[in-house]
Amino acid sequence: MGHPFNRLHHVCIVVNDLESTVAYYESLGIGPWHDYQHGTYLELEPPNKEALLATRYKWCDLENVQLQLCQPPHLDSPQRHFLDEHGEGVYHLGFEVPDADAAERAGRDLGLSVTARARRADGSSWCYFDTRSGAGVTLEIRTPRDEL
Repeated sequence: MGHPFNRLHHVCIVVNDLESTVAYYESLGIGPWHDYQHGTYLELEPPNKEALLATRYKWCDLENVQLQLCQPPHLDSPQRHFLDEHGEGVYHLGFEVPDADAAERAGRDLGLSVTARARRADGSSWCYFDTRSGAGVTLEIRTPRDEL
C-alpha cells in the first residue's frame, strides 16, 4: 500500500474555547463550521475513553483541506496535556487512506507505535501514531465517512 502519509485531509488545532475560536475564524470569512459527531464505535482504544467522548470538535472544509478545532475536557488526555503544556496550536495532521488496516500496518512497519485507534459502525476509522517527538505533531490516518 505504499506509505500512509500521502493525502492530507485535515489540520487539527487544539483550543481553549471552541465557540470564541469559531467566532474568530468566522470573522475572517472562514466557515461554515459543523459539529463533529463521534458516531457508533465498534472498536475504540484511546488512552482515556471518557476524555475522548467528552472532547468537542468543530470542522470546516476549505477548498483544499479541512480545518478541525478541538476543545478537550479537563480530563486526562493527550489533547489536554498538549494544551496545558504548549497552549493552543496544531495537535495533529490527518491523512486520508483507503484501507485503515493496511495503513495502520504500514505505519507499524515504519516503526511507529499507535497511541489511539477506532473503527466505526459506518466503516470509517482513525488511528493516531506516536510521532510528536520526531515530526513535531501527531500523525493520524483516517478513512472517510460522509460528513468528516
